[in-house]
Amino acid sequence: MDRTSPPWRRLFAGSIAGPVAALLIACLFFGSQSDRFFSAGNFSLVIQQVMVVGTLAIGQTLIVLTAGIDLSNGAIMAFGTIVMTKLAASGALPPTAAIVAGVAVCASFGFANGFLVTSVPLPPFIVTLGMLNIASALTHLYSKEETITGLPATLTTLGDTFRVGATDATYGSVVMLALFALFAYLLGQTPWGRHVFAVGSNPEAARLTGIPTRRLIIGVYTIAGIVYGIAALLLVARTGVGDPKAGQTDNLDSITAVVLGGTSLFGGRGGVMGSLIGALIVGIFRNGLQLMGVASIYQMLITGILVILAVTVDQLARRRTS
Repeated sequence: MDRTSPPWRRLFAGSIAGPVAALLIACLFFGSQSDRFFSAGNFSLVIQQVMVVGTLAIGQTLIVLTAGIDLSNGAIMAFGTIVMTKLAASGALPPTAAIVAGVAVCASFGFANGFLVTSVPLPPFIVTLGMLNIASALTHLYSKEETITGLPATLTTLGDTFRVGATDATYGSVVMLALFALFAYLLGQTPWGRHVFAVGSNPEAARLTGIPTRRLIIGVYTIAGIVYGIAALLLVARTGVGDPKAGQTDNLDSITAVVLGGTSLFGGRGGVMGSLIGALIVGIFRNGLQLMGVASIYQMLITGILVILAVTVDQLARRRTS
């Protein structure tokens, strides 16, 4: 789709059209099964439930667009939560400084991932699989397997609610949506965004045109780490504690959101708005099935089927264009 096309046409064009259609169909189906589904309070709940995974999916999308993948983002986020909560709860740092320290730690993990992927080089799958184990081990060692409570209000402010019409919304949900809007703009309207797509489509061709591919990829992983740090703060705000067991499956959930949102696992095609739709699809399915009284194990089963279908569609689309 031409970039001069109206914004609404670009939004529903290409890889995002399918996810939007799937989201609408899911809403209509679950709305027909439960009277509570279409309530404003239920939609607010869905957004709160996908707030953390949706934020992780932003960083995951950036990496997948470069033809990489990050298996470590949930573990990095968990370590970030422990760092910021322990420093703040113990009084070692003021709450704001503790938050900055937690985000900085997450950013350093992202930088390490990018450096290893580009400089050794190693496959992103191997690097981030190893980093998942490192971050998980550090989380348990630093926390001493203890849940950190008694947090200053500064760390939980984003979990507070405000009224929107007749329902409540959290400030954290607004932060998540603002991040999606920011990165949608950066990817769609800036040279940096065009370079990300170029590197994902053909890294050698991008290098020959003068794009500093190594520096760009390191930057993408580092920026993703910063986003994981923000997700860590949102997780703390939502739960009110620093939990060393948090985020254990969030890496897979973030990949699920990215894939369902139409971003190609082979890089160079997709975007963060698709990942937002993908996160909402997962949230809607889990919420709708819960309202229907379906056991959680079947929710996992259906999510797995959706992922396989989304990747199959991506493969078929690649074959048609190759």
